[in-house]
Amino acid sequence: MDDRAMQARGRGRVREVDSVSLAGVEESVWDDAYHRLLTLPISAFFGVMAAAFLLVNAVFAGLYMLDPLGVTNARPGHYADYFFFSVQTLGSLGYGYMAPQSLYANILATVEVFLGILNLGVAAGLLFARISRPTARIVFSRQAVITRFDGRPTLILRAANQRRNRVLEAEVSLLLVQDVLTAEGERLRRFDELTPARGRSPLFLLTWQIMHVIDEQSPLHGETAESLAARNAEILVSLRGLDETFVSTIHARMTYPPDQIVWGRRLADILTDLPGGRRVIDMGRFHDLD
Repeated sequence: MDDRAMQARGRGRVREVDSVSLAGVEESVWDDAYHRLLTLPISAFFGVMAAAFLLVNAVFAGLYMLDPLGVTNARPGHYADYFFFSVQTLGSLGYGYMAPQSLYANILATVEVFLGILNLGVAAGLLFARISRPTARIVFSRQAVITRFDGRPTLILRAANQRRNRVLEAEVSLLLVQDVLTAEGERLRRFDELTPARGRSPLFLLTWQIMHVIDEQSPLHGETAESLAARNAEILVSLRGLDETFVSTIHARMTYPPDQIVWGRRLADILTDLPGGRRVIDMGRFHDLD
């Protein structure tokens, strides 16, 4: 790590963004909390919500205990009684066995009920946002190949729509991302566009073979596996389109580092012709090479 990176590390947290460390970022656990909760894995999301629920009840149980006679039928000094009374109050259950009887307990119950209403609204909103958010089930081949196609060297990879619906007006973009040195000796990350042979499909239903012809104008012209690895190069693929079911834009992306780019081989043929003119796509061979 160079001196500038070390200084940045000292000014703030180091955060991983894809394969790049983002240093010098001043942030707290509450920064962009809504986005964090939306992007957590579903198991972690429910874990956070459950932990917050238990923590709120634990705090209110301790506050109720400050008035030993404030809750009817709650045994003074028995934390569990106050904890479960807090659960009933926060959830507006109203079993009736325990109830606030002092002014302090009634005020505290009023505050807790208000927080319970807010908690329900926030939790329901977050859960709805996660469920209603459109997601793409687009899979890319694990490896890209560079081989001769129609007499010319060509970069080839493929994508498939794992849902049985249509993606309308689908577009794909290819980028060669690599480290370069400027004339002044500064190192930077450069993005060079790779023009796909067919960059747009009005109807993406099953599979799509994405190709880029490596001619004299291509940023990949004259490159080898070793030269790409030396510059820490990778190929970034981005596909987006309109999901006809959700009527929303979906997107998917894939990155191919040098060790996932195979030279001189072909993607396996997954299309089989059956008698009667029918065709079968064998997804079991989707990632295979010939």
